[in-house]
Amino acid sequence: MDASLQNIVDEARSAIAAADSAALANVKARFLGKEGLLTQRMKTLGKLSPEERARLGKELNQAKQAIEALLNEREAALAKAELDARLAQEAIDVTLPGRGSGRGGLHPITLTIERIEAIFRSIGFDVADGPEIEEDFYNFTALNTPENHPARSMHDTFYVEGTDAQGQGLVLRTHTSPVQIRYARMHAPPIKVIAPGKTYRVDSDATHSPMFHQFEGLWVDEDISFTDLKSVYTDFLRKFFETDELDVRFRPSYFPFTEPSAEIDMRFHTGPLAGRWLEVSGSGQVHPTVMRNYGLDPERYIGFAFGSGVERLAMLRYGVGDLRLFYENDLRFLAQFNP
Repeated sequence: MDASLQNIVDEARSAIAAADSAALANVKARFLGKEGLLTQRMKTLGKLSPEERARLGKELNQAKQAIEALLNEREAALAKAELDARLAQEAIDVTLPGRGSGRGGLHPITLTIERIEAIFRSIGFDVADGPEIEEDFYNFTALNTPENHPARSMHDTFYVEGTDAQGQGLVLRTHTSPVQIRYARMHAPPIKVIAPGKTYRVDSDATHSPMFHQFEGLWVDEDISFTDLKSVYTDFLRKFFETDELDVRFRPSYFPFTEPSAEIDMRFHTGPLAGRWLEVSGSGQVHPTVMRNYGLDPERYIGFAFGSGVERLAMLRYGVGDLRLFYENDLRFLAQFNP
């Protein structure tokens, strides 16, 4: 090999041996790059005679292969050294006892729904479910809220593409009340049912969320009265909060699907919220139009219904001040409910 080419190879060998992973690319460019030492020599081949071009071309190719081999060898050695260092740093002593796996737990909203279901099952209520993408008829019209009814403005809803078989729109349900209609059309009285599940409305602050959970209650029979509603819901609150030291009041209100209608407020006797009236539910006697949409005769059957926010009850039970904490997935918060 030409002495000058041998010098380039020797120089490359020294530079490659001293290079670390970060510098190796620069060394490669220095000798084999577009402006590299070996590349500059190759550019002179065109000025040589055919015999000299063949001889020097062969030697240049040998020098290039030698430098590439040195580069590959050094790259492999650096990769092995890096892996060895990492393995040494992350070595596991297999003689140590295992750490074990962490225990999971139920979300506080799930715990609250299970508690609500258990209380109502204990007094003979069934638990029903329905679709979250609901037809306009079940979400509004069947509940005495036809198109252009002013009460619809209270439900800024999320509509989705598509229509039902009747050409009506589809909507993410704004309450679990549609389950009332579906369940009542499939069961003969007496009807006793609650319907917990997700609902959707455009709202977001410390006490509201675009998605939240609600449970709807319905009792239909031939001799149901508002007194039964007051008794059932008051008993539920006392069992849910495990105390008889609370007051319950029914405040006149308006809902298109009940008549008469009432907001339900509660007040603790003790604790940080003692003395404050807190709204926990809407309720009322089922409207005759809604009863007809159940497929039942309002002259024969009467019923009551109520709808409560699961998160609101959970916040009161666990002392949570901001509803959004339930959905931030902070394990420090969630772990408190699974000791």
